[in-house]
Amino acid sequence: MKILVIQQKMIGDVLTSTVICEALRKVYPNATIDFLVNSNTRPVIAENPFFDNIIEFKNGYKNSKKEFFFFLKQIRQYKYDHVIDVYGKLESNLITLFSGASTKVSFYKWYTQFLYTKTIKRNSQSITNASIAIENRLRLVFPEDRITSEITKPKIFLTKEEKEKAKDFLESNNISTNTPLIMISVLGSEIKKTLPFEHMAKVIDTIVKDTGACILFNYIPDQENDARTIYNLTNYKTQKHIHLDVFAKSLRGFLAILSHCTALVGNEGGAINMGKALGVPTFTIFSPWILKKDWNMFEDGETHISVHLSDYFPELFLQKNSKELKNESLDLYPLLKPELFINQLLIFLSKNL
Repeated sequence: MKILVIQQKMIGDVLTSTVICEALRKVYPNATIDFLVNSNTRPVIAENPFFDNIIEFKNGYKNSKKEFFFFLKQIRQYKYDHVIDVYGKLESNLITLFSGASTKVSFYKWYTQFLYTKTIKRNSQSITNASIAIENRLRLVFPEDRITSEITKPKIFLTKEEKEKAKDFLESNNISTNTPLIMISVLGSEIKKTLPFEHMAKVIDTIVKDTGACILFNYIPDQENDARTIYNLTNYKTQKHIHLDVFAKSLRGFLAILSHCTALVGNEGGAINMGKALGVPTFTIFSPWILKKDWNMFEDGETHISVHLSDYFPELFLQKNSKELKNESLDLYPLLKPELFINQLLIFLSKNL
């Protein structure tokens, strides 16, 4: 049996969707399972034992109809029996259609349901602390009465060599892994998913004052100026603890460094999901327009905690949909002042450092 799982979204979505491959491995232990993802997300799923092959969806396929057509012909040649389309957009609709698989599963959409042999309606409320992001993905494999018993966490697999190299790298930069080391997700993937810079600076000041920990910043190269702006907003004593220029040159390198961190604090996004998959305690700050219940995976009030403006001002969110909140996010986010959640952060740090 040959199975294809399709998820062409960002790192957090791809990592979360690995639970589908793990579930399939349990149901079909002898099947060949392939995982189709965007090329840039490959590093986060490398070494994962729950699928056999990574099929890369390259940027060229998006930009060239000819290249995309040749890719579809390649998919056809693999002769898949079973396809699970987690992505559910035009590209994955066509990949599913061209696969020729006898079983085609995806989430329900009224305008594409005819392409699939089975569609699953997403639940809007979670039944465990795994979050609906995990539960709905498992519904693509298991019947409803098995969801609770089949809950599993996304996992990242690093080699011993990768971990040792990261440890050597940290020590070469005068960062001891015996000292509390906190990764700060200082910036979201966009400004509407980023805690205002002044607020983030106050959060970092509080962390250093309370713990004396070493601080690393997580950001991508084109965010360097913004990261330095936040650094400059912290006080002088805090800056002595921040190793701003210590960062990995690759995603795998970042993951290996993150595995040595005592905790991860900051904006919701891929880094938070990666931290959880590595078993690193996380304190997540959600943007006002992101639904907390969708992505607050495996929160237990101790190891994993999150805060959202709606926790403090629920009246601001009455009768507003996600689109309206997204449009208002730049006005709403400044209202999530550090004073509102500092005590929760301090309790989190005391339990996990």
